[in-house]
Amino acid sequence: MTQTNTLRDSAALRWTALLLLALAMFCAYIFMDILSPIKDLMMRSIEEGGRAWDSTAFGTMQGAETFLNVFVFFLIFAGIILDKMGVRFTALLSGGVMLLGALIQYFAISESFIGSGLETWFTDNLNYIPGFDEIGVSPFYRGMPASAKLSAIGFMFFGCGAEMGGITVSRGIVKWFKGRETALAMGSEMALARLGVATCMIFSPFFAKLGGHVDVSRSVAFGVVLLCIALIMFVVYFFMDKKLDAQTGEAEEQDDPFKVSDIGKILSSGGFWLVALLCVLYYSAIFPFQKYAVNMLQCNLTLIEPAQESFWASNTVTIIQYAIMLCVAICSFASNFSKQKSMKYGLMALAVVALVIYCYMGYMRGTAETIFAVFPLLAVAITPILGNYVDHKGKAASMLMIGSLLLIICHLTFAFILPQFKGSAVGGVVVAYITILVLGASFSLVPAALWPSVPKLVDEKIIGSAYALIFWIQNIGLWLFPLLIGKVLDKTNSQLVDDVKDGLIDPAVAATQFDYTWPLVMLACLVVAALLIGFILKGVDKKKGLGLELPNIKE
Repeated sequence: MTQTNTLRDSAALRWTALLLLALAMFCAYIFMDILSPIKDLMMRSIEEGGRAWDSTAFGTMQGAETFLNVFVFFLIFAGIILDKMGVRFTALLSGGVMLLGALIQYFAISESFIGSGLETWFTDNLNYIPGFDEIGVSPFYRGMPASAKLSAIGFMFFGCGAEMGGITVSRGIVKWFKGRETALAMGSEMALARLGVATCMIFSPFFAKLGGHVDVSRSVAFGVVLLCIALIMFVVYFFMDKKLDAQTGEAEEQDDPFKVSDIGKILSSGGFWLVALLCVLYYSAIFPFQKYAVNMLQCNLTLIEPAQESFWASNTVTIIQYAIMLCVAICSFASNFSKQKSMKYGLMALAVVALVIYCYMGYMRGTAETIFAVFPLLAVAITPILGNYVDHKGKAASMLMIGSLLLIICHLTFAFILPQFKGSAVGGVVVAYITILVLGASFSLVPAALWPSVPKLVDEKIIGSAYALIFWIQNIGLWLFPLLIGKVLDKTNSQLVDDVKDGLIDPAVAATQFDYTWPLVMLACLVVAALLIGFILKGVDKKKGLGLELPNIKE
């Protein structure tokens, strides 16, 4: 069969393969932040449906997601597995590992764990980890709740599968879209996958509070079901990819076997190191922030909760608001692909109207999670535009710098401007919405430019390992900063923490009274460093001709 008759030469089938990968990562993104919008509920006592975690326990558990990837070098092994075994095998493996970790975490959060012999064992053990405690990187600590310890173990396994899935999806897109609209495909995948963040923000609290009785394990169960769906998506992709290889005559395994010396080739690239450093600095300032963003809004906004019997407090409004959110996402995303101007602008206008309605509903519901859920919507709208621009016009390094600058502005706004509107219900929510939307725009600029640039820096045979190394370096920040944010929060709010321990204030009340100024300043400093790296990267690209400012599609 000729090359022109393969599956990837069909735009419909090529984008269908992308959709399968994006849906799988959509489900993974939901579980990744499944506890983030219910941090306040996790701090409640067990009798109130929570698990009595403090900010340090919450941050340590969240940071555990990347522990094995960083300190056991699992991501490096994942890259080797990807290069040796191919996209299909690694996709199925990542889906299975994610599901295993999710099941462990569900048991840790469930009521079945409470009072069990396993809870007693975790309370008495894992309080000291030789070697790791000495260098201050242990994923556990003495006094850490048993449920948080086992949840951390489950999250470690999930993190291994999720990051393996991330590099696999990136490699799969390169395989299906090489020489075509690579940046548009990667940008679209990230835009669709990040709808998982909004879905998580809306439905995690919904399930935790369902029926008027708080049970945080229901949120985790919701995530487990979605990861079953993700595994199904990978299975379907497996057969599509296998048929593609049968048509092209390409082997899934590399003809030239992977060698350890290949890692040396990657590490010897100055451009690779600059991209990797920019990646870890930027993503360390945004992914860990997501895990605390809802609680940060709860502490800085004056939220007026509707009466329990009103429409705005009902379960129905949750479904309606999510449907409107999907309308925003679908219309804004589809407008990028419409060739008729009337249809294009009509879809954009409909998306804007739906976004305004969505924001109004978030304000009326008076919940921080529905306000932060607007985060990925602008990203969905503009990521394909940015990806298409990089494909045809280039300027990837410049976009990285713009994205970093926007993120600095957002963190400083949250730190110093948003608290000034405490007491103003409308003003605070408006500032929050605008800042969150800009945050989403920043989050679009970086991935649309960053990930398609990697194939320009390394040989095709070791792309999987290159992505793995970047993800490994990125994971160092994703492990460290959720933990640091939690510790900084407790240290800078020591009186509040002591009052909770002494029983002078209810944990549910204390959860909405933290001062987030210093954690946000810390994150802003990270992005300042990322911006400086961006300037250096652009200079190196101009001097050495790495091609980062050049378009992906040669016209």
